[in-house]
Amino acid sequence: MNPYAAYKKQAVTTMTPIEIVVKLYSETERELNRAMMFIDNKDYENTNKALTKSGDLINALRSVLDVKLPIGQNLDSLYSYFEKQIVTANMKKDKKLIEELLPMIAELKDAFTQISNMSKEDIAAQELHAQKNLG
Repeated sequence: MNPYAAYKKQAVTTMTPIEIVVKLYSETERELNRAMMFIDNKDYENTNKALTKSGDLINALRSVLDVKLPIGQNLDSLYSYFEKQIVTANMKKDKKLIEELLPMIAELKDAFTQISNMSKEDIAAQELHAQKNLG
């Protein structure tokens, strides 16, 4: 294994679950942006690869959801929408469909980034507050 690949593997294995989610969003953004560039260049083979990888990343995010929780159900619906948009964008090679997704993905990434920067005490306080409001 080359040194860079070893570094990347080590970086991922030491990440927290929330950091992995943020990384998945970042990679999705990167692949969607690449797909738009490939569409501009009429490089449809690489457009397909970038959009397929984007779909795989969304599936990875979707696979770890707890759909018993309302937030999990909401994210599952959103991820389903993302997947449909990506497939349609790939079939039509339509940048507009990709452009619609990017702000939503960026917003989710930012929200999870904020959560990852919170202390365990802050998270516990947020959960307690949410439980009081639900109960």
